[in-house]
Amino acid sequence: MSATQEALKERIKELTCLYEVSSIIVSADIGQIQETLRAIAFSLKKAFQFPKHTEVAIKTSICSIETGSINEPLHLTSEINVFNKPNGTITASLNDDKSSFLKEEKQLLDSVGLKIGNLLERIEIQQNETSLKRQMEHADRLGILGELTAGIAHELNTPLANILGFAELLKAEFEQHKSVSEDLDKIINNAIFSREVVKKLMFFACEMPQEMNQVNLVPSIKNSLALLDASFKKSNVTYKVQIDEEELLLKADTIQLTQIIFNLIINAIYFSPKNGVVTIEALQSKESIILKISDEGTGLSEEALEKVFQPFFTTKPTGDGSGLGLSVVHGIVASHKGEISAKNNQNKGATFTVKLPKSH
Repeated sequence: MSATQEALKERIKELTCLYEVSSIIVSADIGQIQETLRAIAFSLKKAFQFPKHTEVAIKTSICSIETGSINEPLHLTSEINVFNKPNGTITASLNDDKSSFLKEEKQLLDSVGLKIGNLLERIEIQQNETSLKRQMEHADRLGILGELTAGIAHELNTPLANILGFAELLKAEFEQHKSVSEDLDKIINNAIFSREVVKKLMFFACEMPQEMNQVNLVPSIKNSLALLDASFKKSNVTYKVQIDEEELLLKADTIQLTQIIFNLIINAIYFSPKNGVVTIEALQSKESIILKISDEGTGLSEEALEKVFQPFFTTKPTGDGSGLGLSVVHGIVASHKGEISAKNNQNKGATFTVKLPKSH
């Protein structure tokens, strides 16, 4: 075979490879990226002048594959870039020292690296879209829950006030009857408890009146910690405060701001193991005040991460919580035009992050 025919044969192999790789990428399943990269690697291996002596390795931030052992002294490498940032490499090596690479083979490697980069960009865009869609669905669900909850709270308020009022009137009439008086006490106590639940529901639905003032978050945190000192001691839990500034000013309702801090710290104490540490961190950006409260507990399940701010959802045993504490926090944060999120820490426990605008 002449040199021209040989060169033409190699170009046809390279073009066939590029066509194959494009076809693989077009029909790629995001959930099977490893299999996709493997198919690309073996297609590329066939396109080289000496396929039996060539091995291909593809390394990305998602996964890596090799067709065989890479011979370090004799290899070609191209970068894989995702959104113009290095995200991995594609390497071809020869395990026969007598063979060598063609100039065109480096160009082929560069072209395939570019196509893999495009695939990874597509995957990242789809993952971001899925994440955004999930966040929007979550926000919609919470919004609907807020509206339903506000309606329920208003409907319950009047009958609860009547139950409490009539029970107190009856108690005044039956003071001499011990058993009747005790039963009426039970009715009154349960009505008061129910009223508190309704109040929390109204907080979640942002139906409580607010008095917005310029507030310094730092004293609010310190006062809350002083009041919760007994709770920390009772649970054998300590705390660590990370605040670099003495003033973190924002426009907020002081009572509701304290409720945010209280609820999040009490939650962190509850889920902390004995001798665990609750970390309270506060800082500021140009437009926001950020509060982070972390525990060293077991963290949150996938279901809990999705539902943690919904009313009546709780991971606590029956009787330990109404499932309204974090939904109240969410309602207050939303009414302050802020954001709250929960995520598991890398090692152990979870972190709740509240971001509140300095003014709104």
